[in-house]
Amino acid sequence: MRVAVTVEQFWHPVPGGTARATHKTIRALQRAGTVDLIGVAAAHGDEEGEGRDLTIPVVHSRLKRPILYESWLRLNRPAFPVQDCDVIWASAMVPPPDRGIPIVSTVHDLEFLDHPEWHTRRGRSFFPRAFEATRSRSRLIVCPSQTVADRCLLAGVSSENIRVVPWGVSPSRVEASETDEVRAHYSLPDTFVLWVGTVEPRKNLHGLIEALVPLDVPLVVVGPKGWNLPDHDAILSPLGDRCHRLGRVSDRDLHRLYAAASVFAFPSHAEGFGLPVLEAMAQGTPVVTSSGTATEEAAGGAALLVDPAEPESIADGIASVLGNEELSARLTALGLDRARAMSWDATATGYHAAYTDAGR
Repeated sequence: MRVAVTVEQFWHPVPGGTARATHKTIRALQRAGTVDLIGVAAAHGDEEGEGRDLTIPVVHSRLKRPILYESWLRLNRPAFPVQDCDVIWASAMVPPPDRGIPIVSTVHDLEFLDHPEWHTRRGRSFFPRAFEATRSRSRLIVCPSQTVADRCLLAGVSSENIRVVPWGVSPSRVEASETDEVRAHYSLPDTFVLWVGTVEPRKNLHGLIEALVPLDVPLVVVGPKGWNLPDHDAILSPLGDRCHRLGRVSDRDLHRLYAAASVFAFPSHAEGFGLPVLEAMAQGTPVVTSSGTATEEAAGGAALLVDPAEPESIADGIASVLGNEELSARLTALGLDRARAMSWDATATGYHAAYTDAGR
């Protein structure tokens, strides 16, 4: 089976979790050897992009991203650059024109329908149209969580056309010596709370900052600046020198930071899945995350749940883990078990099944 996958998100200014999850799934599909993959992206010059990390060949359109996206959505053309394939995987919910090749689309979340204020003006216009095209053109829609699948049902997608395929996590553990190295490299204290993500409204970094103000513990912030927020420095300023802003880091350093952290705090208002929750658990780090969201689903009972709308709840959760060694150890053990149960190989199996079903 030959599958053509859209990989334009690897060249986005902030690739984020969409590109990360797609990359990991591609690698797992390659390990399985069940499909032949080829990528499709917009026209690009020599500018840097995450596409350099792709391990599959990529065919580029002659159109740049904005024109290609809008042409696909508004004009239903041009035709997809790869026609000799059995299935098209629209991995970032921008489906190409339907020309008879079955399309499998990933819908990562639908928060743009419920909270348009969290998005840019461009996003508020673009994403609803992209979803409508996805709904009408896709043979199957794959969601990373039941939370997203349920929202797709409310948005009019038939249950017969939805598959839930959770993201996975890599099992490798970081050695103790590496945690010492990463602390020294970034001048970090022995005890700290870690947050990882793109700084955007739904991630609730400001709520976490407010929760940590009365607690005597540093915060390490990893990830790029996003959108629709005031000055980045202003968000972090209440913690003063207790806040260590690292920006984007390498995958190796990210795993070492997860392992070095005393608590991973991820009190997002909404997620499609919450990949950092699993990544922290895989390194044996206790997780505090949001109840009633997809991150609760991703955690699978292995995290301490808090109300993301209440800074006091977030603070109490973090303080409980930091102040209770027995609770911390229990969350570590539960998290490691959860991470072992959530593999990228299982994700690849789920996607292969979706491709097969769509092609029938």
